[in-house]
Amino acid sequence: MTARRTVDNPTRVGYGALLRTPGAWTFLAPAFAARLPYAMLSLGIVLLVLDTHGSYGTAGLVAAVSAVAQALIGPQTGRLADRYGQSAVLLPSIVVHALSVGALIALAVGQAPVWALFLAAAPAGASVPQIGAMVRARWVSRLSDSPATLNTAFAFESVTDEFTFVIGPVLAGTVATTLNPSVGLIAEAALTVAGGLAFAAQRSTAPARHPGTAGVKRASALASPGVRLLAGSFLGVGTIFGAMQVSITAFARSTGQEGMNGIVYGVFAGGSMLAGALYGLIAWRHSARQRMLGCYALLVLGCSTLWAMPNLTALAVAALFCGLAIAPTLITGYTLVETLVADGAKTEAFTWLTGAIGLGLATGSTVAGVLIDRHGASGGFLVPVVGSGLGLVALLTLRRLLVPPSTPSRTVARGGTLGSGQASVLTPAALD
Repeated sequence: MTARRTVDNPTRVGYGALLRTPGAWTFLAPAFAARLPYAMLSLGIVLLVLDTHGSYGTAGLVAAVSAVAQALIGPQTGRLADRYGQSAVLLPSIVVHALSVGALIALAVGQAPVWALFLAAAPAGASVPQIGAMVRARWVSRLSDSPATLNTAFAFESVTDEFTFVIGPVLAGTVATTLNPSVGLIAEAALTVAGGLAFAAQRSTAPARHPGTAGVKRASALASPGVRLLAGSFLGVGTIFGAMQVSITAFARSTGQEGMNGIVYGVFAGGSMLAGALYGLIAWRHSARQRMLGCYALLVLGCSTLWAMPNLTALAVAALFCGLAIAPTLITGYTLVETLVADGAKTEAFTWLTGAIGLGLATGSTVAGVLIDRHGASGGFLVPVVGSGLGLVALLTLRRLLVPPSTPSRTVARGGTLGSGQASVLTPAALD
């Protein structure tokens, strides 16, 4: 097992240096096209089912089935990618996804019963290629000897995630409303196939496979208490995304400014993108665990004022401050989880965090919708503060789980292996 390393970053590495990493663009360009559908699927399902079945409730349930399937099955595909290689997992996933989305479109247009839509939505969500986790695993394999550069890579990936979550829904909504709701999902499937195949073809930059030892059962990344804690905290972040999408729309509609909901959500996402870009350029002196607690506390603080905003302008300002803490929290979480698992489980670990966000998004949007129906537009904004608040309580209470496994005094080589090269002593206290 590769030795754990510190996650502090004493030097500053810019994005220019990161993008000059040999081979980086060969997987980054197709990865962007392949991960864009991740942010298109849920809205595409909602718009299609709403158009064919005329029910917000039914549309939300079908989208939730897809999101839950993705959150639960995605980590298993990540585990298989660690074991058999990314391309071996991507190719069948792409085929299943295209067929499932096609079946869902046909069933919805044909006015099939809701249970039939569930049967198609589940494999459509379960087969979504986990491109974001796979890209992060590629960065880890290429930058394992440079923690500072890896921190910048995680920042770059979080900004990319935010950008896709801004562009993806806009693209899906535009295609669905100007052409046809079915075309929105067709575009999602087409991007998945084209981008996924192009990404899978970049085998030279893929991380090494870790097939394991015959007769020895491989432990899941979720066996690590620290991974479970981070997944729970990311679940809280996901509730923010889900609740904000629904609540901002409802608030804008209640004020007669429905056309402004996209702008307000864009301010929220833009704040996260800006903070993520700056976060990756800072030479941090505090440990990643300390940064995680600080960023998450700021996130809770930012969410705490949303419900009290009197108008859309004030809500946009509050959403901006809330968004400023999102990307730094996610970047630090991905930085931490990479140190908690062995090399053969990193893609799976990243996928658990991504899946937790997706599950939280489905939960947040559902609960916020119920609260809005019962208590008005502002009621949905209680979900972000409660969801993130529970995540912060868990992090504060169980923060010792975020220390990478080690003995009280352990010599770790600078190159990442025990007993070779120039070494330094790493203790749990050094990570605080």
